[in-house]
Amino acid sequence: MNTPIVMTIIGEDKPGLVDSISEVVAEHGGNWLGSRMAHLGGHFAGILRLEIPEEARDALLSSLRELESRGMTVVVRADETKPVSVPSRAARLEVVGHDRPGIVRHISRALASHSVNVEELTTECYSAPMSGEVLFRANAFLQIPKACNLKRLRGDLENLAEELMVDLSLEEPVEDLAEA
Repeated sequence: MNTPIVMTIIGEDKPGLVDSISEVVAEHGGNWLGSRMAHLGGHFAGILRLEIPEEARDALLSSLRELESRGMTVVVRADETKPVSVPSRAARLEVVGHDRPGIVRHISRALASHSVNVEELTTECYSAPMSGEVLFRANAFLQIPKACNLKRLRGDLENLAEELMVDLSLEEPVEDLAEA
């Protein structure tokens, strides 16, 4: 029987890190199910989900601890995926504007106040093409509860965008637009 696990990895970014992890997983009969990995601030950071034969789990954990001696931090958790009990609809959110502290906090607080689940969030700061000013961009994949009042959510986000002086777009699947 296979056991699903989730692990996070962080270490100094250098060639071969992903290979080191994938080698350990493969040596123990693991199956790489999904991952998100990136270079952030001179470090390699990632989260991955895999399945491992139950009898190989302890040996895998021991081998992962050996990676820590090479400067990597590895945290392993049991994958306790639970069925979603609240009906929801998918949406995408994009935020773009001049960078300043607090944008993520304000947007995430507004989403949480409507019980919106942020399933994936990607953010970056970059230089504007003409002016060189630092811009902030966030892209999020959301799950909005069916019971959520979309008109109120959209209004709250638009008011917040005005206050933060950012452009914000919320796109729901086409079949859900009639419900707004």
